[in-house]
Amino acid sequence: MAAENPVESLQEEATCPICMEHFTEPVTLECGHNFCRACISQCWEGSDTAASCPLCRETVQQRNLRPNRQLANMVEIAKRLSLQAAKGAGGGGVCGEHQEALKLFCEEDQTPICVVCDRSRAHRAHTVIPIQEAAQEHKEKIQANLRTLREEREKLLGFKVTGEKRSQEYLKQTETERQKIVSEFQQLRQFLEEQERLLLAQLEKLDEETVKIQNENITKVSEEISRLSELISELEGKCQKPASEFLQDVRSTLSRCEKGKFQQPKEISPELKEQVSDFSQKTILLSETLRKFKETLPSALETQIGEHLGAHRLVNVTLDPDTAHPQLILSEDGKSVRYGDTRQQLPDNPERFDTRPCVLGCEGFTLGRHWWEVEVGGGGGWAVGVARESVWRKGWISLSPGGGIWAVQWVGQFRALTSPVTSLPLSRAPSRIRVSLDCDRGQVTFIDGGDEVPIFTFPPGSIPGERIRPWLRMGAGSPLRLCP
Repeated sequence: MAAENPVESLQEEATCPICMEHFTEPVTLECGHNFCRACISQCWEGSDTAASCPLCRETVQQRNLRPNRQLANMVEIAKRLSLQAAKGAGGGGVCGEHQEALKLFCEEDQTPICVVCDRSRAHRAHTVIPIQEAAQEHKEKIQANLRTLREEREKLLGFKVTGEKRSQEYLKQTETERQKIVSEFQQLRQFLEEQERLLLAQLEKLDEETVKIQNENITKVSEEISRLSELISELEGKCQKPASEFLQDVRSTLSRCEKGKFQQPKEISPELKEQVSDFSQKTILLSETLRKFKETLPSALETQIGEHLGAHRLVNVTLDPDTAHPQLILSEDGKSVRYGDTRQQLPDNPERFDTRPCVLGCEGFTLGRHWWEVEVGGGGGWAVGVARESVWRKGWISLSPGGGIWAVQWVGQFRALTSPVTSLPLSRAPSRIRVSLDCDRGQVTFIDGGDEVPIFTFPPGSIPGERIRPWLRMGAGSPLRLCP
């Protein structure tokens, strides 16, 4: 095996592993690897996480860079050696066939040649230029490609940093939710154990009262049985005596017979019976509560997890009656709304719209991507979209992003409720509007639910990072219905 060229080895040692060029202001990390100061700073730019070495991935103290002056001196020596080698070879090495300096470059064959090759039949008709000119031209092309590649690398580094940052945010959120769940279930277990001890103690007290009454009754009945037995024996003996003796004190005997009638024992009090009945009702209520808890908890957890995952998911939206304008009539299942002829007598709670005929969905979203569809039917004046949970409900509110509402509306023409409003090139209103909400990017898109053609999109960052709820505004005509 041929010995390794020491000049080439020196050139490799003087090359930055990031930019693949001679080191410029070389610095050394704690792990011992060297980089250009600008290259390593650019790699770490915009990263909030712990800095790491691009080669060994070892975590290091960010910005703690030590200048490597010996390496900088070695780089200058390597540059001079490279220049001397190029000059010694006549600027382009030696032709292997003619042993002449390679001073020319064949454009057709894309290879360095000597002056003898230029006169040969193989290259006579080719375009030949000086090798330094060709080197400069190709170097400019490579530099242009290098700029493009570096830009692509910067984009990928940006995507990597953004992805890692978002993953860390999600992991932090899931850890917070995990701690909340553990804490809530611990409190729930403590509450259930306390309720169990309380109910069992009350039942134990009822048992004691019942046993006490039972023992008192048994004692009393036993005493009555003994007294009656004595009286019966006495009367049976008296009946065997002669008439004269039998009739002595007969009045007293009859009086004792009247007094000897059996007295009913003490019964369980109505209050005690009522307490036992209350416990039966509590048991039924407890069973029903546990059943609903088992049914609703998995669905709630699925929704929470879906919000953390980033994929669009279809959600089952229902309307919140506490937010509905008094003239809006909601169906029993909360899936549709129509405009009533008269204003209903409803509580004027803070959540209710009192001027605009609007209603919010029960569901709210802070993370993830979700979609649902609304059947809009005929008529006009309706609007479909989303609103922030803190949207103002009283008075003549602004139907625009400034008022906390992002929606589209049909009023004889289709338009987006921007500020000012944006007319949309649709000659008719779709029969179904799909609302696609991306909480992570802060945008909402409206799509024709029939042919799935996008209608309008509020750009990313339009929606603030707070809880967002479905929103409907009723107009004249057919009801608005949330698709199942």
